Amino acid sequence: MFWERYDVVVVGGGHAGSEASFAAATMGAKTLLITQSIEAICQMSCNPAMGGVAKGQIVREIDALGGMSGIITDRSTIQFRLLNRSKGPAMWSPRAQCDKTHFSLNWRAALESTPNLDIWQDEVVGIRTDGGAVVGVTTRMGIDIPAQAVILTNGTFLNGQVFIGELSFQGGRIGEMPATGLSGQLRSLGFVTDRLKTGTPVRVDGRSIDFSKLEVQPGDDNPQHFSFLPLPQLQNQIPCYIAHTNERTHDLLREGFDKSPLFTGRIQGHGPRYCPSIEDKIERFAGKNSHQLFVEPEGRNTCSYYLNGFSSSLPIEVQINALHSIEGFESARIFKPGYAIEYDYFPPTQLGYTLETKLFENLYFAGQINGTTGYEEAACQGLMAGINAVLKIKGRPAFVLTRAQAYIGVLIDDLVTKGVDEPYRMFTSRAEYRITLRQDNADERLTPLSHAFGLASDERMARVEQKMQHTRAMIQAIDDLSVSPSEINAFLESCQSSPLTQRLKLNSLILRPELSLADILEAVPQAGALAQTIPADIRGEVLDATETQIKYQRYIEKEHDVADRILRFENILIPDAIDYPSLQSLSYEAREKLSKTKPKTLGQASRISGVSPADISYLMIYIDRLFHEEHIPNGLS
Repeated sequence: MFWERYDVVVVGGGHAGSEASFAAATMGAKTLLITQSIEAICQMSCNPAMGGVAKGQIVREIDALGGMSGIITDRSTIQFRLLNRSKGPAMWSPRAQCDKTHFSLNWRAALESTPNLDIWQDEVVGIRTDGGAVVGVTTRMGIDIPAQAVILTNGTFLNGQVFIGELSFQGGRIGEMPATGLSGQLRSLGFVTDRLKTGTPVRVDGRSIDFSKLEVQPGDDNPQHFSFLPLPQLQNQIPCYIAHTNERTHDLLREGFDKSPLFTGRIQGHGPRYCPSIEDKIERFAGKNSHQLFVEPEGRNTCSYYLNGFSSSLPIEVQINALHSIEGFESARIFKPGYAIEYDYFPPTQLGYTLETKLFENLYFAGQINGTTGYEEAACQGLMAGINAVLKIKGRPAFVLTRAQAYIGVLIDDLVTKGVDEPYRMFTSRAEYRITLRQDNADERLTPLSHAFGLASDERMARVEQKMQHTRAMIQAIDDLSVSPSEINAFLESCQSSPLTQRLKLNSLILRPELSLADILEAVPQAGALAQTIPADIRGEVLDATETQIKYQRYIEKEHDVADRILRFENILIPDAIDYPSLQSLSYEAREKLSKTKPKTLGQASRISGVSPADISYLMIYIDRLFHEEHIPNGLS
């Protein structure tokens, strides 16, 4: 097989590599996935869950584009919750607890059944170049594999170093070898590398936990799915639990601080600010007497529990002693300790918006190699790299999502313009257009775009069109309906809502915060009958979309107007050959940052840390003058 030339070679079989491989092969490219362990494909090496605040929106977007993370999650889910339901729909975030073994097996089965995709167990130790382009890879087994494009998704394996107290050893994950050699070769080719740190908590034997002392956290009564494709409803959900540390726990943990690699300086890389280790939380929030812990099952057929919030790199005996001080864990036994891992990453300002490197054509980076943290952030990067590698091979325009189109667009824009100095995690607060970038409308936003270049299937596209058609019809029908006081006042009074004094449009009632569309459909038979004409398999989605669009129409329109204004600014092109050091009217920091990042548009330049509004104003004037003097078309008008 290796004397054949591959269109795309993907290095690494984690969440980024799996999505990249699936996308490239599905789009018709002859693809090879190289992974150190076929048995560990898409392993959930940290918490056994997908989604959460902002992360759930990303998984929905991956699914809408035709990726597999949503489908695999649905096939592996043991509990589903829609978070932030007490807030507006822009904040609603789906989260699924998964059977981690089934998750990996389901991904492997999906990849093995994907046409155009081969899998090879090996380690890539170098890339092969010809001039300014990558032409293949070299493996640990001494095999040279030619390719038109290479996507690196090495996760935490590049020179990975595991830390447990004073113990330290090489590893990509505990029990797995690191990837060595590749970072050094890339540095010799001119790439900049740095170090980051992440960690994971103890895995506890559930047979030794006293669950009667813990707070039960059940799944939703009516669990949803991540995928927009029709799937059977989840049955037999497994509960999670909540526990709490206490002052005794904190005192026991502090006893090991003098042996903590985090505090003694043996770990140099920055850790994730928003998912810190338990020792970091105790140090940072010294006045807090207790921290919440989430006790999460790792599968249906195992008694292993993940103690979310108890990540640690302290000595094993310190971890166990502190664990025993937590109510419900007095006799707890563990399967493996918590540990920290430090690894190489490549500052993502070395990438373009397609995730192709600036130094070498046809070389793409995706996932934790770019300084991100989280399965979801990695998966969406892999998907976008896979798509763009194939589009470039086919000579088609690149696929770049803007900040107004998707959370994925926000994430990639943040990475390539701002870079990272700690593991990047997505939050809803990072997105300027949260009302329009909801988890429920990802299919409407993105499936038509992906269908156009052959990743999203015809089945997906037909389902989206059907949903949008019925939503428009339902909104119009409600807009045409009105009710009289005699028809509705008894119902309004039962809901503690003001009674009507005259006939009123139905959509005006839906605007009332104390009323829901479901209430209205039940109280107004004519409206309820209209809802029953919607096909059952999409009825819930259509009614949710109808209610959201009616209730938040003014906010949605305002956000669209803001996005349109910014988009005009976003599309002002910056000439590739612009000489920033010669522009003395720019601040020194701006000249330095712009020279390094080389943004394509003024919008991208405006989001670079250290580039001020005054710098942007001058740059806009300079570009306008330059275009007029040299008669270059630019779209400024």
